[in-house]
Amino acid sequence: MATRKSSVFYGLLIAVTSLVVGMVIASRLDLTATSSAANGPLTIPATNSDPLEGPLDASTFRNIARVAGPAVVSIQATSMREVRTSDSLREFFGFPFPGTPNERNQQAPQQRPQVGAGSGFIIDKAGYILTNNHVVDGATSIEVRLSNMHELAEGLPAKVVGRDELSDTALLQLLELPSDPLPVARFGDSSQMAPGDLVMAIGNPFNLSNTVTLGIVSAVGRQNMVSASRWENFIQTDAAINHGNSGGPLLNVRGEVIGINTMIITNDPMGGGNVGIGFAVPINTVRDLLPQLHEGKVTRGRIGVSVARRPITEQDAKDLGLPGPIGAEVMSAERDGPAYNGGIRAGDVIVEVNGKQVRDNNELVSMIMAIRPGTTVPLKIVRNKQTQTMNVTVAELDLSVEQQAAVRETRRPGQARPEETGIGMSVAPLTAERRQEAQLPAGRDGVDVVGIAPFGPAAQAGLREGDVVLSFQGQAAGTPEALSSAIDGLPTGRTARVLVWRDGEELLVQVRKR
Repeated sequence: MATRKSSVFYGLLIAVTSLVVGMVIASRLDLTATSSAANGPLTIPATNSDPLEGPLDASTFRNIARVAGPAVVSIQATSMREVRTSDSLREFFGFPFPGTPNERNQQAPQQRPQVGAGSGFIIDKAGYILTNNHVVDGATSIEVRLSNMHELAEGLPAKVVGRDELSDTALLQLLELPSDPLPVARFGDSSQMAPGDLVMAIGNPFNLSNTVTLGIVSAVGRQNMVSASRWENFIQTDAAINHGNSGGPLLNVRGEVIGINTMIITNDPMGGGNVGIGFAVPINTVRDLLPQLHEGKVTRGRIGVSVARRPITEQDAKDLGLPGPIGAEVMSAERDGPAYNGGIRAGDVIVEVNGKQVRDNNELVSMIMAIRPGTTVPLKIVRNKQTQTMNVTVAELDLSVEQQAAVRETRRPGQARPEETGIGMSVAPLTAERRQEAQLPAGRDGVDVVGIAPFGPAAQAGLREGDVVLSFQGQAAGTPEALSSAIDGLPTGRTARVLVWRDGEELLVQVRKR
């Protein structure tokens, strides 16, 4: 009887201990849902819009690095990816694992950790940090190292409070605070920036924490595609930005954040590093999103139209009966979408939204996305040189649905469903029609690149939709499934050699898996 009571006692003790340990682990890894109440209040840094003026001297940039550097952090994000057992064994032993192809294909995929590095900066003493969404997307754990920590020191755990794919922005919060108060970044006014302005980037390129680089603003309002059908405005800079700088601040000459470094363009197939073309999300865009990021979700409006990317010219204005080169010309209106149901049709030019003039297509998109879904607003249009007003009820933008629709529209008749790969690239079998379009020589074979994820490894390496992948790591690409499996088998952090066919010639591209 005593033995039985002891067994029951120890069983209950083990159960209670397991429950407590589970709660500790869950709180450590933030496995429970978060809310703004649990996160605590967020103090958004004030924006300094004073004119950028005054003398520069030998200590100017040293002082910027000294004052702004402590608020910049290094981020390590661990995510899990499915790989086949045979791929794992091949990586471990360095040669193919024995067995027939059918036996290997039947083995169940396994989860393996991948560790990516990025940058961020502290915006609130409560431990809130801004970074890029692509730095922490899919992360199962996040560690943050402060500027005063050793590079090999264990970082502080953090969680994702909110993230936004369209602006590639994420808000994190430290789960543990250091004993000393946290330094906080200051916000400048990104609308003040103009080509030629001096800027400084601070980040964690190639795991070299708090690296400082200097350059100028090369352009403002530079448009880049950030989804299958949407474009965003960026600040372009020649300040050196490399892998790992993502999420770090771009600073003005007062040491204030005017952008979040996000991506680079490179034509270097061997290294994929900086060639003087980097892009940052304007901080004004991010500042406006911060309240929603703190709530955990960014909500945007949509009306279901596509507009011409080419701006309206003076001649267009005369042809269309416009008072000047203003407005956004509607190329198509989604059937049964908000605009269509409100009376908008292809060929209309939207010149006002809720009484505010629309200067161009970019402004129309920004104005609509800023409207709360469910709101009915008047849209003034010009149709056949006559002005009309249509009332349109704005719907909520679902980016994933929009991207899927764009993929369906671009997929050719009879084309198989794209195969997703582990480097931000979707591929499909090469059809006879595509072979002819690409002018691929007889005897050559490959797979068709039908999608490139924004900010992914493939995009950063320079791969494009329409490329034909001929080989991967010296082996023929074969089928989309075989290529995806080969990419899965490549260890994280390794650089792969991808041979593609583009514009009638072979091109070697190097992609670093992260």
